[in-house]
Amino acid sequence: MPSRVLVANRGEIALRVMRTLRRMGVGTAAVYTDADANAPHALAADVALRVEHYLDADGIVALALDCGATGVHPGYGFLSENADFARACTDAGLVFIGPPASAIEAMGDKIRAKDTVAAAGVPVLGGFTEKPGQPLSDEELLRAAEETGYPLLIKPSAGGGGKGMRAVQAADTLLADAASARREALASFGDATLLVEQLVQRPRHIEVQVLADTHGNVLHLGERECSLQRRHQKVVEEAPSPLLTDAQRQAMGEAAVAAARSCGYVGAGTVEFIAETGPGEELSFSFLEMNTRLQVEHPVTEEVVAVRDERGVDLVELQVDVAHGKALPFTQEDVSWVGHAVESRIYAEDADRGFLPSGGPILLLDEPDGPHVRVDSGIAEGGAVTSDFDPMLAKVITWGADRSEALNRMDAALASYTLLGCVTNTAYLRRLLRHPRVVEGDLSTDLIASDPPEPAPDRLPEVYVAAALDHQLDLENGPTTDRFAVPDGWRMGGPAWTPWRLRVPGHDAVIVRVRRDGGPGHYRVSVRDREPVSLRAHRSADGTRLTVTGPEHTRTYPRADDPETGHRWLGMSGATWNVHEEPVTAASREDEATADGTVRSPMPGTVLDVPVQVGQRVTAGTTLAVVEAMKMEHSVPAPIDGTVATVAVHPGSSVPMDAVLVTVEADALAEIPADTPSTSTEEQR
Repeated sequence: MPSRVLVANRGEIALRVMRTLRRMGVGTAAVYTDADANAPHALAADVALRVEHYLDADGIVALALDCGATGVHPGYGFLSENADFARACTDAGLVFIGPPASAIEAMGDKIRAKDTVAAAGVPVLGGFTEKPGQPLSDEELLRAAEETGYPLLIKPSAGGGGKGMRAVQAADTLLADAASARREALASFGDATLLVEQLVQRPRHIEVQVLADTHGNVLHLGERECSLQRRHQKVVEEAPSPLLTDAQRQAMGEAAVAAARSCGYVGAGTVEFIAETGPGEELSFSFLEMNTRLQVEHPVTEEVVAVRDERGVDLVELQVDVAHGKALPFTQEDVSWVGHAVESRIYAEDADRGFLPSGGPILLLDEPDGPHVRVDSGIAEGGAVTSDFDPMLAKVITWGADRSEALNRMDAALASYTLLGCVTNTAYLRRLLRHPRVVEGDLSTDLIASDPPEPAPDRLPEVYVAAALDHQLDLENGPTTDRFAVPDGWRMGGPAWTPWRLRVPGHDAVIVRVRRDGGPGHYRVSVRDREPVSLRAHRSADGTRLTVTGPEHTRTYPRADDPETGHRWLGMSGATWNVHEEPVTAASREDEATADGTVRSPMPGTVLDVPVQVGQRVTAGTTLAVVEAMKMEHSVPAPIDGTVATVAVHPGSSVPMDAVLVTVEADALAEIPADTPSTSTEEQR
């Protein structure tokens, strides 16, 4: 066994791998970049080593040798499916805790992988391929598409993650879609070679966990349902699939084992299939690809697999053992499945605003725990979520005796997940898991896009009230002892209303009026000039909770202040709000139908372009700035016709969410009612 293993990854997967290594008595080494110098994975390892970037294969191999490591675990992403890195580790005398480089190469190219598994009898989708460097002509492309039959799915032979994928419904868009796919594939992967397959209309994404050792043993640990996706990225996974029968599970498992054998696989890997049910509910499935590494969603398999009737396996431990020549300690006949497990990915994104990336300091972090609740996390309170890395922060995994129990436990876990300082998708996940089709197990990869869950409930006025009361408590508990110096509306003849103008990014500013109503913590509150209500408010001793009691209910809000921006963060049932105060005297239109000319960044990130300048005339919809975060570009348009008054940023600027980018002054003519008659100078005379 190794004395020390270097984990060539970061975040939650690095911590998860180290947890197993530590239990096995194996030393750990971490790598980190400057952006990750104080990251949890760097602090958790026995030794942490600086690298320029996580794709520096030669540098990582050299560091592994320098620190006395005898093995390297690649995690997932980054270098985990890089055959050259696997080969470099082996050539340096390091044990690569993953498959051989030849298997990575065989499965890394979609065209080669499809040909390899098809020869082994694994079902594949009909379609056609291009040869590297030899794109089909327009005539050849149209002819091959006609022979295959529409609809079709175009995708790059190299890479993944949905980049370059195009659905083609008819011949009239084929050539344009193919050209677009080639451009994106070349830009993303350096290879424009295309693979074209029959498009499955309501596909389910089901993958099978396989294990193989160097002694010729290959087996599977059942399937995971991964059909809940947004932008071709998984959001929720579960095991087992609610679709499959025992017989179908066996057939799909046998196909996955055949695929693994076809490429000489060793270690833990995943064979992915596209499945659909026909008119008679018969199941058909076809090979999609093989991931030659540990998957993000591997915990749900660990939670439900039983070996000789004992529930729970550790896939990382099995990876380490197999990589060091040990035989698998059980056979296919020893494997069974107990209960159901669900995994929800916690992303730094605002799901209710088009899944825009988020970010910011981690001011308060309270992750769920309890029986059959597991959290694989890569963040810690006091750290920060930046645009440097993937937006996935953590995974919440729950197990239940059946699917219903696992889903209910997940809902409770997500309700208790609190991260203040950064918007996450936890509230959206709760709504998604309550979707009738999700509850029934009627899943497909297009469900989120074509049949989205119910929109978020309108809790903003409630949060504005909580924020106003929180500010009011600041005033009344400030350092001053001069009663007349406290700007809370106190008057000798009776309290006056204190107005608070508050705003949540992406929403209109709201004025909340607060007035003392008796003893400390008792108030009358009016939102948008509605009838005032009586409320009581108080904070916990440590200041991390605000409790508001009204006539009908009591709410407790986790709270934190961001010292960098002055924004106040409030949370409730997994949702978070970034509320900030704006002066009541600020120029604003309270008529919500009238657009404001202040243009703010929809997400934290880097400004790529500002294609306008002060004094330039623009119309509504004109791009004023382009902001990039987490590999996603977002064009910010002008909300009104007018003239650019200020430009607050420049290309290369780092901006927080809601930072002012550009302001536009509305045209004076635009404020004249359309039915106002024009009067010429001559007529005036």
